[in-house]
Amino acid sequence: MAPGTGAEEDTLSGGVVDGVEGTGSDVPADAAAEGPTGDGSGEVMEGALAQSVPAQGMPEEQVSPVGPVPGKAAATPEKQGKKKKKVKPGEPQDESLGENPDAVDDTAEEDKQDVRVFGRVYARASADEREKYQRSLSIPSARVGVGASLSNIEAEVTADLADKSLLKDAFVRLADDSKRFRLYGGQFKSPFLQRSLESSWDLPVVSRGLVEDYLTEVHQLGGRRLGLMGEMRLKDAWGLKVSAGFFEGGKDDAGMRLKEDIAARVSLRPLKKLSLGVSTYVAEALDVVHKHALAADAQLHLGGLLFSGELVTGRLPLGPFTAQLLLANYTLPVGSGEWAVQPVAGFEALQLRGDVEGTGHSLVGGLNVLLGDRFKAMFQAERALRPGDEAAALEYSLQLATRF
Repeated sequence: MAPGTGAEEDTLSGGVVDGVEGTGSDVPADAAAEGPTGDGSGEVMEGALAQSVPAQGMPEEQVSPVGPVPGKAAATPEKQGKKKKKVKPGEPQDESLGENPDAVDDTAEEDKQDVRVFGRVYARASADEREKYQRSLSIPSARVGVGASLSNIEAEVTADLADKSLLKDAFVRLADDSKRFRLYGGQFKSPFLQRSLESSWDLPVVSRGLVEDYLTEVHQLGGRRLGLMGEMRLKDAWGLKVSAGFFEGGKDDAGMRLKEDIAARVSLRPLKKLSLGVSTYVAEALDVVHKHALAADAQLHLGGLLFSGELVTGRLPLGPFTAQLLLANYTLPVGSGEWAVQPVAGFEALQLRGDVEGTGHSLVGGLNVLLGDRFKAMFQAERALRPGDEAAALEYSLQLATRF
């Protein structure tokens, strides 16, 4: 016990006992700062110690106390998520693989989603001269769907809650690594008649028209079928696309299922603004053929103007037939670009040339109002002589449509 002190000094603790620092140190303060050698080596030791002990925090957040290290790249800030490109009014929808596979395939990789949930609702009011202009309110479509995309496989299921046949699309699509060759299996649109293949959202008219309705709905040429289809797409060769497959046959008058059908389509884009296509459909291809059709189509983009035309010829149980479809619309942006107006005009004609002769025609015109790619209001008037009509009649339609 040293005289004048109240605690015993411990030489191993640096003069600190029980948390109390000694005051009788023999080493001057400036010497202690210089280190044991008295030449400032303490600062060097502290620097070496700082380099050998990593900084606290996540590995990507570590910062070297001596600045950038040669041979190591400097840390870069995390990339912010890329905003999805704003879609202009009138552009094709790119969410449903069953409705518009080309638009989905052409979507940039960074904009694609592994799982897509989508839907649409159409609400329509119409007045038809055939029914003495009695007002009719309906929901032509209330569709919901989900799609999934992996590296070499995709699948999609859609249902329309407003349709008697609830299930619309349910298929799987396999592809090679280059995405040039694909195989479809399930229920989907057969590759025939461009008017049928067009998404109803992308069409500037409220219905697909009397020709498509007569061939697809009445005589069961094309439309959605169970089937197996192969496809080849070569973007570098004018966007060449070839599709062909076997599909479930239609039903006869007694409701019996007929033998399988065959459908095929070839399309290409020789110019950026011009698309051309040829398609065919053969019913009961493995038996005696009673129904078949061949169609050629073209589509031309000139700024906001879109012009499309299609010629169809073939044979039905009633005899040979021919048909023509023309459609033109112009999309004019209004204001900031979110809104647009779209005047539309179209003409169709159908001729039966066999033992049973007959003609049909349709003239349609109207104005659509578009808000981005999510809403549109369509007002149209159609004067048509449809199969079964005694005289041409007028019909007015107003349709509000939205998609999500």
